Amino acid sequence: MRSNDSRSLVRFGKTALFVSRLCQGTAFRNLGRFADNPEGRRVIEHCIDSGVNFFDSSNIYGWGGPEEALGKAIAGHRDRVVICTKISPYLHPEGKDENAPNNLERFTKNFLFEQVEVSLKRLATDNIDLYMLHQPDQATPAEDILNSMDALERSGKIRYWGVSNHSGAQVTKYIELGKTADTAPIAGIEDYYNIAGESLNDACESRVVQLEEEMFPVLRRSDLGMLAFSPLDAGLLAPGIQVDQESPIVALKKAIDKVAVNLGVSLAAVSIAWVLHHSEVTCVLAGSESPEHVDDNLAGTELELPQEALYVLDAAVGDYRLKQKVKNS
Repeated sequence: MRSNDSRSLVRFGKTALFVSRLCQGTAFRNLGRFADNPEGRRVIEHCIDSGVNFFDSSNIYGWGGPEEALGKAIAGHRDRVVICTKISPYLHPEGKDENAPNNLERFTKNFLFEQVEVSLKRLATDNIDLYMLHQPDQATPAEDILNSMDALERSGKIRYWGVSNHSGAQVTKYIELGKTADTAPIAGIEDYYNIAGESLNDACESRVVQLEEEMFPVLRRSDLGMLAFSPLDAGLLAPGIQVDQESPIVALKKAIDKVAVNLGVSLAAVSIAWVLHHSEVTCVLAGSESPEHVDDNLAGTELELPQEALYVLDAAVGDYRLKQKVKNS
């Protein structure tokens, strides 16, 4: 469900959650991932003032610091915001430093309920709007996970659930299982998607291409919501970032910059607009670290790329992907 006014809210999949097309992340790279984060709080408050109501976090970011920081920043605004946080099986071992090896837990019902309680306390809220499994648990049966997420919804601790960094086959299995059981259905996904796609999967293939080929058809069939993270490809597409001059990404950045100059907008705005041009994508998850970055990224959600610009960008993407495939083969 979309609106002609890109600053208005859109429906996330089939849920009753209406969210801004820009979701603000709390995995701050430069501002710090800790609970007492005045600069991060300033960013979140600016988001709320600017009409952004969607915020993302995870229990693994700073071992919970950003969740607590988010809870402090939205105090007094809880009825105006939608919280998405994620549960990772990687937990910080008690009594060891942050760089020590992590403990790996399974997504059992007890573990999920325990961790929800911890996140609720950090976020200073009674419920989480969208609770996502941060990565797959290959050991726990999908049926058990589905039943556990259903129990969490029925308890009122979460409103909806989804997954992040899962394959199309894994998401399809949850969808199909949900059709045959009287359980709360999966509501959506969070995954890596941007105009570049430097990140590769274990087979040294583009994660972005894999998502388009395997996940996009699933999203179209099921009408799940999709939150696309890393719209600037972990900063590689940001202005002033130095990249290997032999990399195919150099030509792609020049094409994006050319379109940006012609439209009188920023490179970030063009990159975000390109992601949102895909109907499978509901929102973009950006890691703005200043009010200015928020405004820049928000402008991208309001930009409708003209057909000529799309021709230029898609041609550049096709050339980039071909060169990237040759480079990584």
